[in-house]
Amino acid sequence: MIEPAHLARAADGTPYSETYGDVYHPSAGGLGQARHVFLAGNGLPQRWRDRDRFVIVETGFGLGLNFLATWAAWKDDPERCARIHYVSVEKHPFPREALAELHASWPELAALAKQLRQAWPPLVQGLHRLSFEGGRVTLDLVFDDAAAQLPQWQFKADALYLDGFSPAKNPELWDATLLRALSNLAAPGATLATWSVAASVREALAENGWALEKAPGFAGKREMLRGTMAGSADMPTASPGNKDRHIIVLGAGLAGTTTANRLAARGWQVSLIDAANGPGEGASGNRAGVLRPLPSRDDNPLAQITRAGYLATRRHLQALETAGIAGQVGGLWGKTGVLHLARDDTHEASQRAIVEAQRPPEDYLRYVDRAEAGALCGWPVDAGGWWFPNGAWVSPSQYCRANLLLHPENIATRFATHAAAIKHADGRWRVLDASGSCIAEAPHLVIANAADARRLLGDWLPVFPARGQVTQLPAERGSAPQCVVCRLGYVTPEIEGQRYAGATFLMKDPDPALRDADHAENLAKLDFMLPGFSTALTPAGLPGRVGFRPASPDRLPIVGDVPCLGSADTTSPPGLWLVNGFGARGIVWSALAAELLADAIEGCPPILRADLAKALAPSRFLARSRRAAKN
Repeated sequence: MIEPAHLARAADGTPYSETYGDVYHPSAGGLGQARHVFLAGNGLPQRWRDRDRFVIVETGFGLGLNFLATWAAWKDDPERCARIHYVSVEKHPFPREALAELHASWPELAALAKQLRQAWPPLVQGLHRLSFEGGRVTLDLVFDDAAAQLPQWQFKADALYLDGFSPAKNPELWDATLLRALSNLAAPGATLATWSVAASVREALAENGWALEKAPGFAGKREMLRGTMAGSADMPTASPGNKDRHIIVLGAGLAGTTTANRLAARGWQVSLIDAANGPGEGASGNRAGVLRPLPSRDDNPLAQITRAGYLATRRHLQALETAGIAGQVGGLWGKTGVLHLARDDTHEASQRAIVEAQRPPEDYLRYVDRAEAGALCGWPVDAGGWWFPNGAWVSPSQYCRANLLLHPENIATRFATHAAAIKHADGRWRVLDASGSCIAEAPHLVIANAADARRLLGDWLPVFPARGQVTQLPAERGSAPQCVVCRLGYVTPEIEGQRYAGATFLMKDPDPALRDADHAENLAKLDFMLPGFSTALTPAGLPGRVGFRPASPDRLPIVGDVPCLGSADTTSPPGLWLVNGFGARGIVWSALAAELLADAIEGCPPILRADLAKALAPSRFLARSRRAAKN
């Protein structure tokens, strides 16, 4: 649960935190402090020159002034590095409206501040990745307690901005354990800067390898603190082997096309290969699916990952729309909201209790009673439930097409091409056809070809096709429901004269033909959602679509490096990656999984903290396979 910051001011007008009893910046000026203490204190902009990527970690995002000052300095530097990756944690973020008032004090930053506010995420727990300057400036904004988050981060930073409230007012952010976790993130030769010279802070940092020095402070403050971590500052933060930025992606469904898009956005040359005649012709070829998170009472890992996935996909779709790609493909998504009705009274009480306990912002989730639920969807219903006002229906087939249009210069497609085998030799991966001829080769290979991945990687990987049948129904414009409705199934509003209801989910059923029995199941679910809606409908002969979705045993996606090839005892050569197992949540997982995989390939700060990323790693199945073999 996030407690937003409330805008207050000290007697002289300086922004003030009533929670901590301290100001956000000195009365002499927050922008001046950002430039003197954090930029100059870390030797910036000089230190980021001649670098591909420069990573900055900040404690206490606050008003965003340090980020905005860093971004402005990067834009103004003709010798700037290729990319800035800025990671900041904030326990009490400001609402967008308060930021607008606060940022008005710095008109020189107005253009950048406006972009930040336009991208400002809902105030829900977790990491929110915001992208600026065509992806060259990345802000990973973490809304959470730093003490809970920092020990879970695993990457290397080049500069640290220590900018919490005073150690006397907010000791948790200067705790020795937290400073040790921050120090563990420091790359060799990394620097840090802070306005605090408290003895406890200096002692904790010195114990963790920092060489410290005091320097003149800003305005009325006599001193500030600078530090350098042992090692050479010239050591790269990028992972080795990325000089040849060519990568093969097998599979052109949601997993493969989104991964290709995210890698192409980072400058990779992608060879996309699929056996079908075009993108999204497998399970990703459905006309519509649902985009919404899945809250839980204890906010378990599944709830956290679906929340992160939902928000990442929304940002990605919005970026496609802003770039004009949505208009090119047509019918990419419909921002109608999603109504998730309770199954029964017990479930409804649980839904209400979760909202009351977690108090999410209303633009993210709120509980609605039966009457309001009926009004939202335009049909009488027999239960209340969750209302996700920014939920949507998404066309997976159009989504796949759109992914390939944003950076076409970096994506080469090979359709109607069957990958019979993969082989590694001389530091490169090769994809071979049935005759043994090489289709494509590159240092990196991503396996995103649904359940066929098992044939290429080995039986240790438990990805199997799950048959899903969707029912298509005629719909008049403006007819109910006006939003997506879910309740043990889903139904969409009218989309170009049709609506879609479903879907079945059957393992070990290879039948590709439409079945009346499955239509009947979908109509029964439809009637459970919207009582009486399907009364006049009969399943016989209804149109629809059958797809086979790659499902994992734990219903979580599979994202990361491939631990073995063929036998569970055979270690895979480097450069082999997997993004798969999306099951029925391909839309929700797509952008998050693609970003997480791209992060791993590049060795940059990941979009998920370490414990959640580990829950998705392919190695989880290898460990289980080896334990089973021992027993």
